Amino acid sequence: MMSHKTMTMLIAACCLACAAVANAQLPGVPTKTPLNQTPNPELVGQLTKQLSITPEQAVGGSGALFGLAKTKLKPDDFLKLSQAVPGMDGLLKAAPKPEEGSSDAISSMGSMLPGKAGAMASVAGSFKQLGMSPQMATKFLPIMTQFVKVKGGENVAGLLSGVFK
Repeated sequence: MMSHKTMTMLIAACCLACAAVANAQLPGVPTKTPLNQTPNPELVGQLTKQLSITPEQAVGGSGALFGLAKTKLKPDDFLKLSQAVPGMDGLLKAAPKPEEGSSDAISSMGSMLPGKAGAMASVAGSFKQLGMSPQMATKFLPIMTQFVKVKGGENVAGLLSGVFK
């Protein structure tokens, strides 16, 4: 039979272990981040409100789409875009990285498909990692393009939207 003291210590240890597990960030499970701690609270706020998603999903999804734009645009054009979007570096860094050893067929085939279909397919894996359907990327675009238009003007917004045509 265990003593009362031993039983109490065992229960306390179990509680601490459960709390640690509960607070651990699980891969692919978004955590709660206040909007004011995101790379671009204004854009993230618009995305979360209009699409009913978490700030983490908004940051990661916009980062994935801006990352794709970075690969498709000329460096000077991407510079114009990044100057119009405060916190661009943070958004790009928040985009999910391809899982090591995975070969997401949809994402890898994306670069072979023309236009918007190819662009959307190439970010499908990122959106899946964020717990969103790949089709959600098409819902991000009008919001992001409008944001860029307000911040950087029609020409800069055209650079972003041109990537996805």
